[in-house]
Amino acid sequence: MDPTRAFVKNVRRVVIKVGTAVVTRDDGRLAVGRVGAIFEQLEGLNAQGFEIILVTSGAVGAGRQRLKYRRLVNSSFADLQKPQVELDGKACAAVGQNGLMALYDNLLSQLDITSSQILVTDNDFKSRDFRVQLSQTVNSLLALRSIPIFNENDAISTRRAPYADSSGIFWDNDSLAGLLALELKADLLVLLSDVDGLYSGPPSDPRSKLINTYIKEKHEGAITFGDKSRVGRGGMNAKVKAALNTACSGTPVIIASGFTADNITKVLNGERVGTLFHQDAHSWLPLTDVGSREMAVAARECSRKLQGLSSEDRAKILFDIATSLEANEGLIMVENDLDVAAAGSAGYDRSLISRLALTPWKATLDSLISGLAKSIRTLAEMDEPVGQVLKRTELAEGLVLEKTSCPLGVLLVVFESRPDALAQIASLAIRSGNGLLLKGGKEAMRSNTILHKVRFRGAGNNYLQCFRNLVITSSIPDTVGAKLIGLVTSREEISDLLKLDDVIDLVIPRGSNRLVSEIKNSTKIPVLGHADGICHIYVDKSANMDMAKRIVLDAKIDYPAACNAMETLLVHHDLSTNGELQKLVDELQLEGVTLYGGPKASSLLEIEEAPSFHHEYSSRACTVEIVSDVDAAIAHIHKNGRHVRNFHAHTDCIVADDNEVAEVFLHNVDSAAVFHNASTRFCDGARFGLGAEVGISTSRIHARGPVGVEGLLTTRWILRGSGQVVDGDKGVIYTHKDISLE
Repeated sequence: MDPTRAFVKNVRRVVIKVGTAVVTRDDGRLAVGRVGAIFEQLEGLNAQGFEIILVTSGAVGAGRQRLKYRRLVNSSFADLQKPQVELDGKACAAVGQNGLMALYDNLLSQLDITSSQILVTDNDFKSRDFRVQLSQTVNSLLALRSIPIFNENDAISTRRAPYADSSGIFWDNDSLAGLLALELKADLLVLLSDVDGLYSGPPSDPRSKLINTYIKEKHEGAITFGDKSRVGRGGMNAKVKAALNTACSGTPVIIASGFTADNITKVLNGERVGTLFHQDAHSWLPLTDVGSREMAVAARECSRKLQGLSSEDRAKILFDIATSLEANEGLIMVENDLDVAAAGSAGYDRSLISRLALTPWKATLDSLISGLAKSIRTLAEMDEPVGQVLKRTELAEGLVLEKTSCPLGVLLVVFESRPDALAQIASLAIRSGNGLLLKGGKEAMRSNTILHKVRFRGAGNNYLQCFRNLVITSSIPDTVGAKLIGLVTSREEISDLLKLDDVIDLVIPRGSNRLVSEIKNSTKIPVLGHADGICHIYVDKSANMDMAKRIVLDAKIDYPAACNAMETLLVHHDLSTNGELQKLVDELQLEGVTLYGGPKASSLLEIEEAPSFHHEYSSRACTVEIVSDVDAAIAHIHKNGRHVRNFHAHTDCIVADDNEVAEVFLHNVDSAAVFHNASTRFCDGARFGLGAEVGISTSRIHARGPVGVEGLLTTRWILRGSGQVVDGDKGVIYTHKDISLE
């Protein structure tokens, strides 16, 4: 839950206002599907015990559409040739209100909810007796789980168009909703609009950003409003006025989109949806808080400064990071141990806790921090990757074209569990000259924070002294700026960042299939990564079985939570008849591996059948199946190796002494990495000699497999001439000669 919206835990009575643009379509007809979706949310909230009060617009618009049709049907051809008089708005309101409530009552009845209609005018609220009676009536309706539906009675209201003023007790349905929220002692007011909330400028302007929390001292006078509502009286200006008045009087307000599914439910779950107005907002957030766009723009500006450094200076940053990691290993581990303990207490899955812990995979290895430092130094010692001439061509005499390497720009990496990924990714970004925004999982909050930038609150001098060199951002020189690498702290900020396709150049999700799918479906920015890591090992009938046992056991038990661990074991049919499959199964079970079988293997081995061939266990468990030959193994991998669109298989291996069979496998399996007689665990950036990896990509576009520095670079063309012009190609003699890079 967003800490700025924690107050919703105590919300019971809610006023929800739906605007004309929400309840009607562009052609003026009622948006039955959209209204129905909103009412389904109200039904769920009503069942949970929330007291729902609805304020609706739309009567005038709905009535106008119906009366226009009636006038058309009843008009002669001669009547239609005459200038058409604008329909009386009050007549439209009378007709539309009837149709609006008929629809509302019908939809709510289908959900087994009783609705009630209350029409009011500005003059009604001048009577104290009316206000008392109104509260009593609403309380009675809510006690009976009925939903009161309010609207201004435009048909008899003395207020007339153009409604430009804001005098009186209320002046539109936004201000009516605010008045009712205060009068009926609501805990929250939700104003549903046709946009996501309040933006810093017109929502259609790509430079505008969504304001999550309105701070009067910061935002008043700094916002440019777009046009008024396409069909109603108000627009965002009217909503902001109503929200400010209501919030200042003590009732929080959220302006959100009525077009987005489940937005009301999300609001009441405390998720960051729309724009919040609260009388205490100024004390929650600093007046100079950095928004998503500012963070991304700052990362881009710093990356350009980074690219201006010499290769030696950029390498020095990495050496400093490696030294800081080693010098502060003890303190880093303290924070990581706290994360691991909290994850265990919270009941997280064992595979997640395994990825979370900054501990070596085997006792014989150096510590993981030492391994990280070593990989970062390897990166620093690599040949300079930026600005390398990849190809040089003479286009014509005195006209030379160079294809050079250059950074992508700004990367957004969203990762789960693995805090060591933060150090690896940051180092890769620095080496490749890219700006970086990082969002880790909440389960690794302490570890990620300490690795990125230490917070000194409440620390004594000795503590400060220990952290003076820690760790990543502190190693970046002031000439570049620590904003080169931004740490995103709120999950809700991700949705804002994914909209910044004009600033962020690449998104890299590292985590579950669900995370990859959600990100891929939520952004126009290119996405690089992998979904489920379904790694297969096929043991052919020609395999050396001692070798097969070593490879299979290593691929499964060396680090079961890794994405390159074996999840499915395929064996040739002959091995199931000569006893070799049973020996292999016995070895796995001896190591504590739980086995699930495909239709053939489960029957033969008397093990539980796997619910799906597409399942990433990330633990000491795997699926076993019997196939007829190498072609059947390849077909199985192609059918079950991928799940998300445009993401393909991860790493697959064949164990075979028959080289012809092995070559068939190597050349026909469509995976990011294909091995012969080697554990799938070798699919790793460090083991490939890349120094580190930002992730493993199973997509076809750009990089594939372990992605190191090269995967974070693109190319640009540099042309050097001496005054040449095209002039229809009359004066140019093209030679197109390759020039040696040496």
